[in-house]
Amino acid sequence: MIVELLTPVEQIARQSPSLVARHLEPLESESGKPFLPRYFHIGARGGDIPIRIGVFAAIHGDQPEGAYAIVRFIRLLESHPEIARGFALWFYPVCNPTGFEDKTRHSRNRKDLNREFWVKSCEPEVCLLEAEILDRSFQGIITLHTDDTSEGFYGIANGATLTRHLIEPALKAAEQFLPRDPRPKIDGFRARNGIVGERYPGVLSAPPEARPRPFEIILEVPSSPPSFLKECAFVAALSSILVEYRRLMGHAPNL
Repeated sequence: MIVELLTPVEQIARQSPSLVARHLEPLESESGKPFLPRYFHIGARGGDIPIRIGVFAAIHGDQPEGAYAIVRFIRLLESHPEIARGFALWFYPVCNPTGFEDKTRHSRNRKDLNREFWVKSCEPEVCLLEAEILDRSFQGIITLHTDDTSEGFYGIANGATLTRHLIEPALKAAEQFLPRDPRPKIDGFRARNGIVGERYPGVLSAPPEARPRPFEIILEVPSSPPSFLKECAFVAALSSILVEYRRLMGHAPNL
């Protein structure tokens, strides 16, 4: 299932000068060795040092839309490379490979991996991803989720001050395909115009002590719309975040 998902990206990586497949070490399991896929895309030079962004999906294995959206986004970058100009993008389309294969929220160890970060977890997927986040020192972390209780597209914003300048344009871009969730309370947290400012402890994020803080955005699609629309909404939001970040860095470097 993972191999089928990634076949188009593997084909691109074999031919593209911009995309490299650098998968993380296999994870031991009773049914084989599922790998944790990782891709690196370097955009055209847009400044002195590329802006490092990590994009993560399928930390819950029963939420494949984010993984397919990353594949679609990588294909978009190949045809429209200007979107990634000035960026070094790291993609992790399947952060819970055993859950993805089993179509379950939890990993095969029966753990909700999105509650295991920065709590000294022994889960191998979490340890690998924590090491990645520490090594890469991302300036932005974006995770993609599906919410079966949501009434529309929404986002959770944390981290650097500029996060709030990125989330609104991202939601507006996604509205081309999906409406926003209008509720004043989403997933138990207060929300305003589809933006939530709180999150559960232990979610995939930068370590609490990271300074300076990266921007951290969680994008959530509702489960009911067709998969194509959900993927397109994610891709539109991701494109918006890159374009807006580059614009902000050009006009407001002190944000």
